[in-house]
Amino acid sequence: MSNRYIGQPMKRQEDGKLVRGQGQYLADLPSENLLHLALVRSPYAHARLVSVDTTEARELPGVVGVYTSSDLPELYAPASVPRDAQGALHPLLARERVRYAGEPVVAVLATSEALAHEAAQQVFVDYEPLPAYPEPLQAQAAPAIHPQLPSNVALARKTVAGEVAEAFARAHTVVGGRLVQQRVAPSAMEPRGVLASWDGIREALTVWSSTQMPHDLRSAVAERLGLAENQVRVITPDVGGAFGAKINVYPEEILVAYLARRLGRNVRWVEGRSESFGATIHGRAQVAELEMAFDAEGKILGLRGRVVADLGAYALETTLGNAPGTILMLQGPYEIPAVELEMLGVYTNATPTGAYRGAGRPEATYYLERLMDMGARALGLDPAEIRRKNFISGPFPYKTRTGAKYDSGAYGEVLQKLLEVSDYPRLRALQAEARSQGRLLGIGLCSYVEITGYGWETGGVRINPDGSAVIFTGTSPHGQGTQNAFVQIVAERLGLPPERISVVQGDTLAVPYGMGTAGSRTLSVGGSAVLKAADLVRDKVARIAAHLLEAAPEDIELLEQGWGVRGTDKAVPLEQVIATAFNPRKLPPGLEPGLEGHASFALREANYPFGAHLALVEVDPETGLVRILRYIAVDDCGVVVNPLLFEGQQHGGIAQGIGQALYEGVVYDEEGQNRTGNYLEYALPKADQMPPLEPHRHQTPSPTNPLGVKGVGEAGAIAATPAVVNAVLDALGIAHLDMPLTPEKVWRALRR
Repeated sequence: MSNRYIGQPMKRQEDGKLVRGQGQYLADLPSENLLHLALVRSPYAHARLVSVDTTEARELPGVVGVYTSSDLPELYAPASVPRDAQGALHPLLARERVRYAGEPVVAVLATSEALAHEAAQQVFVDYEPLPAYPEPLQAQAAPAIHPQLPSNVALARKTVAGEVAEAFARAHTVVGGRLVQQRVAPSAMEPRGVLASWDGIREALTVWSSTQMPHDLRSAVAERLGLAENQVRVITPDVGGAFGAKINVYPEEILVAYLARRLGRNVRWVEGRSESFGATIHGRAQVAELEMAFDAEGKILGLRGRVVADLGAYALETTLGNAPGTILMLQGPYEIPAVELEMLGVYTNATPTGAYRGAGRPEATYYLERLMDMGARALGLDPAEIRRKNFISGPFPYKTRTGAKYDSGAYGEVLQKLLEVSDYPRLRALQAEARSQGRLLGIGLCSYVEITGYGWETGGVRINPDGSAVIFTGTSPHGQGTQNAFVQIVAERLGLPPERISVVQGDTLAVPYGMGTAGSRTLSVGGSAVLKAADLVRDKVARIAAHLLEAAPEDIELLEQGWGVRGTDKAVPLEQVIATAFNPRKLPPGLEPGLEGHASFALREANYPFGAHLALVEVDPETGLVRILRYIAVDDCGVVVNPLLFEGQQHGGIAQGIGQALYEGVVYDEEGQNRTGNYLEYALPKADQMPPLEPHRHQTPSPTNPLGVKGVGEAGAIAATPAVVNAVLDALGIAHLDMPLTPEKVWRALRR
């Protein structure tokens, strides 16, 4: 494939309307005859519902309906529950008891949003508080919060490979301990929202939602409302970020769809920011007890331990997948001869957890990279050297002890590139000089490998008679700029100018089937489907050009001057090919008019991006404040279609990884109350806390797809957290502190 467009830094096409304020998000959608939904949410983490008094709310002018669970059929949000797991499905409105603070109890519909919220305050619920268990280790041994289940342990698995006992028996050094991945809140710029409209004449429901998975939402709504899928259309307008949290189909989406059909009115719910902290899934939330065994030279002998995942109160679609993903990726880029790993998923009296940028891979990488630094410290080795000693060198594909199958890798090469571009020896010398002056400088490394891509996807390409083109894809955008990559692929294959190509996505009527956007799959799966569709059109273009030039189709290729015969100056412009394509009398025998191709692509095996990051930090000994002086990233996601998109994903992921390392954390008190339920208490990294990033790339093509690409959307969030934590602990000269490394926590550690 040439590089006329592939590999070029083409600016994002969709940004113009957004920076001009002309985007259209869920809350911007105009709608007539609109009813607004407000929800009464439980202030208790665990309680029996004694009674609900809706009298005063119903009497307010403009209130159309007030609903409790007894007014609805027994409907639940969908969940993905493995056969070996205990499922606890989320009801649309609480039934008999509430299990987390923020669980919806009563739905209020009114003619204005303000009135709906006012009426919700006039609903009086009598609760009988029950003991709350918001922490997973506490809940593991507590009475079941779902009485129909035998315990709060929803999922238990064990992975054993190699001679673990023998490895630890002959170890020179064993490091480890308790490592906590705190709860974090996926803080998209736009909270969730849904609008539904029932057409009684066509008996069809249209749903607009800020979802990552429009086709999944269509299926869920149709199944729960007893409709055929062709009676439900789901549209995603502009979506202001998602980070995995909008993969799930939430109770509110089913509830809004149900009420719209029941009343024959348009119904909208838009989540408030504080509401989001209790109603939208949280991420991470694990406690691990892990040990790693090394020989005297620093070679890893074995890894063992247990990971306990906090599931929250109910299972949504992504709740039960994170912890198994952590175990799958707990070998990372290292050769580990023996592993014994146990995983538990535990229901707690807290907001459900689910996929958040990385979904299991950040947790696994954090554990491994902390253990590697602990091992280096115990053995007196440089952190770079202990990593070099243990990298997997192949051959690829490589099957790990934990069950992953790495497609391609060059782990030593990316670390070496990182050390070179950062001038690592000079940084260590600078650190020694600073320490002699009483300054606390720290250098943190992270080497990672992650898993991206799954499933299948659809793609379509249509060239119109005027020479413009349309791409159809089953993926769904929420800010990544992926439409640019699709445009570049089609422009490369067909010789069309990018500005003449548009993209249709996020509409189940225009694109009947698709799997949406998640798991950094968009380009490797969705892009490959678009490539296949473009090649179908390319084949037809070649046949028409061959007919016009009186040549064989196999001799036709895309040249600078148009579509011509290989090795000659004979060519026809694409405009002439298009004109012929829409004139049946001029077409060669056997060809139908038009230039359109549709294809699907199934990813048979996942791909595994990798990289190495470095953070240089300084800690103020008087305040404990951490300042990041430099941040350097070398990421390998295979072939890079658009370097600007690649760097944008690096920047965004690194910012979120830094946020978890230093600032973010959802905190529950003993009664299950979220004490960080707004941005006054929940700290996100601000612009002045972000260092200038130094992004680099390395390219090891993936054999899993025709583009040779791997995902990059989650890489920064995976690597930045351990890189920054390792840097801070290097500056402090201590073995471990749990995140977030706030100034107070660091200051107290210095005083100890």
